[in-house]
Amino acid sequence: MADHTSLISSKLVMQLNCLTSLADILEDELTAIASRRGEGLKDIAKQKLAFLSQIQTLDKELKALFAGNDVESDEVTSLTSDVHKLLESCKKKNDVNAHAAHHAQLTVKQLKDILIGVPTSTTYDQDGSVVHGNSKIVHNLKA
Repeated sequence: MADHTSLISSKLVMQLNCLTSLADILEDELTAIASRRGEGLKDIAKQKLAFLSQIQTLDKELKALFAGNDVESDEVTSLTSDVHKLLESCKKKNDVNAHAAHHAQLTVKQLKDILIGVPTSTTYDQDGSVVHGNSKIVHNLKA
């Protein structure tokens, strides 16, 4: 039974390592989104998917190992708790990144609408107040 418990522990450590790497990637992703550097986001997305795949595979293996294990050690309980905490942290970071990406997308859309003169675009008057309506920024533009 000790071999079974040590196998579970090693799989949990592997999962913790994957989750730690995923947390680091999520921080890099937020930095890329905040700095408006889109070129690195594709690589980050590939790395995220690779780690998520590894985490899911380990999770399936652990589920099978836990099903055949009657005894739970303090080490396994502690590692399981650490995995759950880190997973929750990664979920929160991913939600923050999704919100930041959505906000960045809206900002770019608003800027594009202003530049191409979308009739409902938002602009500002000389006092800094928001003005909705027909945009005259690019009307009669010949470029």
